[in-house]
Amino acid sequence: MELILKEDIIGLGFKNDIVNVKSGYGRNYLIPQGKAVIASPSAKKILAENLKQQAHKLAALKAAAEEKAAGLQGVALTIAAKVSATGQLYGSVNAATVAEELKKQGQEVDRKIITMRDIKKVGDYVALVHFFKGVTVEVPVTVVAEGVEAPVAEEAPVAAPAVEEAQVEAPAEEEAPAAE
Repeated sequence: MELILKEDIIGLGFKNDIVNVKSGYGRNYLIPQGKAVIASPSAKKILAENLKQQAHKLAALKAAAEEKAAGLQGVALTIAAKVSATGQLYGSVNAATVAEELKKQGQEVDRKIITMRDIKKVGDYVALVHFFKGVTVEVPVTVVAEGVEAPVAEEAPVAAPAVEEAQVEAPAEEEAPAAE
């Protein structure tokens, strides 16, 4: 079934694209929700005329999207999450979590334009941010264990030698008075 999309649908296409979908998906979801119309010859002619008239508007929208995308270049996220002993996360890191972390860094991004699989283990991943047709940014996401890696790594080497020296010195002092 050939349809003309009325809005962007991640994974299917962008507004004013002509796409082929299974008839059940089109009839039962896209058309009743107002997300698409049947691509009849007359609808295609109307679409072509509208695209001619809106060409300069689309260029401005694409330029704005490229500007937002340039703001995300070089941004890398590190998300701390609660982790079990086996490295499994309690819950998951998803697009909403990534959008929240970007907001903390001053980048306002809608969670609906971020695509990624739900992250359920500690490691390095990539989130795709789709700003406009042809304008996509990859944001590296690193998931680390909450409160385990950074604080323990800094405190352990400093605290351990001080304790060992105290234990080594204490028995030596006890032995010396006993010998006299």
